[in-house]
Amino acid sequence: MGFTLDCIMSLQDQVKQILNDFDNASSEKIIKILTQIQPYLKSDITRTYLQGKIQGILGTNDNTERKKLCKNLKPYLDWYLQGI
Repeated sequence: MGFTLDCIMSLQDQVKQILNDFDNASSEKIIKILTQIQPYLKSDITRTYLQGKIQGILGTNDNTERKKLCKNLKPYLDWYLQGI
């Protein structure tokens, strides 16, 4: 049908999936989800800060470094689930 599992899963389910298997999630997938949750974060300062961090990760070509930088942003996924 052309649908991927991501299209069927809610954003909340996708965040939970990444958190449950963070080490095996690709940095591209993590960045995609972080970008999608950004508008749901309640503080403008938090959204702006996250956007800057995402841009920094996108400017890095080394996959190992990208993954390390993504790991630093893991709390944002938790905050999204908590509604912060």
